[in-house]
Amino acid sequence: MNRPLRLAVNGATGRMGRALLDLLRDDDRFELVATVTAQGMPQLGERAYHDRAEPCLRADWPREALDVVIDFSGPGGLTSALAHCQAHGIALVSGTTGIDAALKACISDAAKRIPLMHASNFSLGVAVLARLLRQAAAALPDWDLEIIEAHHGRKLDAPSGTALSLGETAAAARGTTLARDGVTGGRQGARRIGGIGFAVVRGGDIVGEHSALLIGQGERVELGHRATDRTIFARGAIEAAHWLCGQPPGAYDLDALLAQRLA
Repeated sequence: MNRPLRLAVNGATGRMGRALLDLLRDDDRFELVATVTAQGMPQLGERAYHDRAEPCLRADWPREALDVVIDFSGPGGLTSALAHCQAHGIALVSGTTGIDAALKACISDAAKRIPLMHASNFSLGVAVLARLLRQAAAALPDWDLEIIEAHHGRKLDAPSGTALSLGETAAAARGTTLARDGVTGGRQGARRIGGIGFAVVRGGDIVGEHSALLIGQGERVELGHRATDRTIFARGAIEAAHWLCGQPPGAYDLDALLAQRLA
């Protein structure tokens, strides 16, 4: 595609939304068509960029054609984005977390109609971490696995969506599930062989840290990733949006993007 991709940002007034706008400002691969936020937000009607007349922050979806939407909103905003993208055949990249089983089912259903990437973490480094953890967990199936995550004190969900995704990746590599071998909660008791535990740290302005400890008898393997700048997540989402527009309908993840780079 020779022309810029027509893009909308949903959740444009949030921290991730602002980070996306800062990066997209001078990215010639995209034309920013719309910036969408929730109804009732005080910024509605304001310019997305102080030195440009358009786009202005809005609560509805534009009539103009779009190629892709990047969504970092909330469950309600994601529901709206899913409906709009399915109705108009638009690719969707979403980093919205804290969703329930019903919305997860809607995401899976939408992927039958549009190219869709939903992830709890758009760091390319975390995607590499997940690849390494998949190999290590499969190679060491009887070792205990502890996933430790740390975030700023205002984060609502715990364990983080990224930590749970890492746990699910490891469980799948071992031919099991978190429902069977995952261990959460304060009073965990004796660990079952091959169990997958989670530890949560909250405080200050920690952007995001994830460590996976595979612990055997007399030795352990430590894999980790530390984010020091929130823009890495926005940068990864933008790379995902550019890549996703060339894909057929389906559910994708960053690992598919990495696999293509490695091919």
